[in-house]
Amino acid sequence: MNRDGWDGPYMVVECRKALSPSRLPGIDYALNPYSGCSHGCVYCYAPEVTHSDWKGWRIPRVRQNIATRLSKEIGPLNGVIGIGTSTDPYQYAEKRFELTRQCLEVISHKGMSVNIMTKSDLFLRDSDLLSGMRHAIGVTITHIDDAVSKRTEPGAPLPSVRLSAMKDAVDNGLAVYGLIGPIMSTVKGSEESIVEAVISTGVTAVCLDRLNMRPLLGERLQRMGISTSDDSVNRMRSLFVAAGLDVADAFGEGWHEQLLSRA
Repeated sequence: MNRDGWDGPYMVVECRKALSPSRLPGIDYALNPYSGCSHGCVYCYAPEVTHSDWKGWRIPRVRQNIATRLSKEIGPLNGVIGIGTSTDPYQYAEKRFELTRQCLEVISHKGMSVNIMTKSDLFLRDSDLLSGMRHAIGVTITHIDDAVSKRTEPGAPLPSVRLSAMKDAVDNGLAVYGLIGPIMSTVKGSEESIVEAVISTGVTAVCLDRLNMRPLLGERLQRMGISTSDDSVNRMRSLFVAAGLDVADAFGEGWHEQLLSRA
């Protein structure tokens, strides 16, 4: 085991660009310190979107020069940077390489806003930087059952770890929201317990993410007996609204502004 707590397989690569234009409403630029992701989520759409080999996707590519590239590109820019739009910026490799932290240091000096999306509790390590920035941190919750999580997102931190991190973040004044989804048929019958668990963390806003059955992704999930569940989406929406939380559709118009206004 590496002294930093992670010694999994990885590849070190150089990137020519740190930032790319974002297609997500409310986010101007996308930043992904890693390509590929060790979480291995069965519902991941990124390999299909980036035309990458699914089998090799779980080996993260460490973009070792990304902070240097970012510092050269960020000068004339303003707006919101989405961190982790295609791969988790706090996957286990971040424990060792700290690329996300290096990028946050660059962004904090520029004074731009960030929206971070992750399945990890490691973002708490960077509370010192985030607390001085305009930020929103979306922690993904797809289920609260560890067995379901191990089946559908085998390399990611367990739901209990993420929920605990959300509570710690709220208690420490960070702007955290629940990114619930993608909402799949695996949640049927568990909607109320999932909502209760998320509410217990103290977050006041959630985004609901419907499962998008892209062609190759759809084939893989269908083999696993997993499908979409509009009924579950509507049920959780009603429960969150009844509890007084702000609810937005993930990646829909206005979702980001609604979240960042809380920071």
